[in-house]
Amino acid sequence: MKTLVIIIHPNLETSIINKRWIEELSKYPDQYTLHDLYSLYPDEKIDIKKEQQLVENHDKIIFQFPFYWFNCPPLFKKWLDEVVISGWAYGKTSSYKLANKKIALSISAGINKEDYSPSGRYKYTLEQLTAPFEVSFNYIKADYKPLFAFYGAEHEVTKEQLENNTKEYISFLEAL
Repeated sequence: MKTLVIIIHPNLETSIINKRWIEELSKYPDQYTLHDLYSLYPDEKIDIKKEQQLVENHDKIIFQFPFYWFNCPPLFKKWLDEVVISGWAYGKTSSYKLANKKIALSISAGINKEDYSPSGRYKYTLEQLTAPFEVSFNYIKADYKPLFAFYGAEHEVTKEQLENNTKEYISFLEAL
């Protein structure tokens, strides 16, 4: 079954990392369904049933986004609030539609990795800062996996760094 990659980037045209990841993933249409929320919902009016059906039809789901202000883009939060709802994803009358689905985050972070550490500038790892996602996905009985990240996107990214990271991303997805 194909992996669903939900792309949540508000300025994809200016992206270097996410754009390159998408370019590479699009070479494998038999393996990946690419689903760009900002292009599908520029008005942010999400088709809840369509989104739920799409998620139900995939066993692996990746949320790919830039890490802005130590958080996800607002459309991701809105998507979670509107799509992952009681009765469908969790609750007393739920059939837990995301149960056992492999879910992971794929993040482009502008800041260098060493700054995301207890001894670094921001005192927390990216894993610690994204813990609410892990807790949320565990709550709905999904199989949450460790995240994948590109660090240092706000700095000068070399072609070699970009290509190496893109290969690592594909390997990460294949290993899920």
